[in-house]
Amino acid sequence: QVQLVESGGGLVQPGGSLRLSCAASGSIFRFYAMGWYRQTSGKQREMVARITSGGSTKYADSVQGRFTISRDNAKNTVYLQMNSLLPEDTAVYYCNTDPIPLYNWGQGTQVTVSS
Repeated sequence: QVQLVESGGGLVQPGGSLRLSCAASGSIFRFYAMGWYRQTSGKQREMVARITSGGSTKYADSVQGRFTISRDNAKNTVYLQMNSLLPEDTAVYYCNTDPIPLYNWGQGTQVTVSS
């Protein structure tokens, strides 16, 4: 069973930056499009960025121009560089395949943007 482990979250001031990582076990990672999702309490999980196996990317309007998704297939890892963070970016961030999450969800990584 493939496992997903997210890391890199933390507390940051508005305007700051964080880089999230998602490590996936299993060699089939490279064949799937991957997405970063986020969820706040009481709200549905939303996709914020996706990257295909070939490296094409797409972003939610709310993060366009501020977030950058990338992947390293040799390391089975997908990254999310988050710049110019806003308080409304506060959430637990998860990764999974996209558009259909095929793996069990990991524990996520908490991102808190606050002064």
